[in-house]
Amino acid sequence: MNALVKEPSVLWTDVGAVTDIPRRGARRVPSPRGDIAIFRTGDGAVFALMDRCPHKGGPLSEGIVHGQSVTCPLHGRIIDLATGEGTGADKGHGCAPVVPLEVVDGRLMLGLVGG
Repeated sequence: MNALVKEPSVLWTDVGAVTDIPRRGARRVPSPRGDIAIFRTGDGAVFALMDRCPHKGGPLSEGIVHGQSVTCPLHGRIIDLATGEGTGADKGHGCAPVVPLEVVDGRLMLGLVGG
């Protein structure tokens, strides 16, 4: 007998204006899954990752945003903001999970998994 598997739904939550996050900066948002880091690059693109470096769990929201990456403040691991993957020599050594994020009328809509 096959069990019916229900796909989780995504709950879109307004977490503020894009302009609340400075260019080349980040903001930490608490969630039931743990803290989420929302980043804004120098060209205004926004990304969201779980706020834990895959290396030692450092707070990525406190890292340095450069280009489309963030450097972990603990050990300097560079994480690609679009994929959560390490770059360079760290590629393939863990990933910071990506969290769905959309911009709607200048507002940041964070996609959290619902029931």
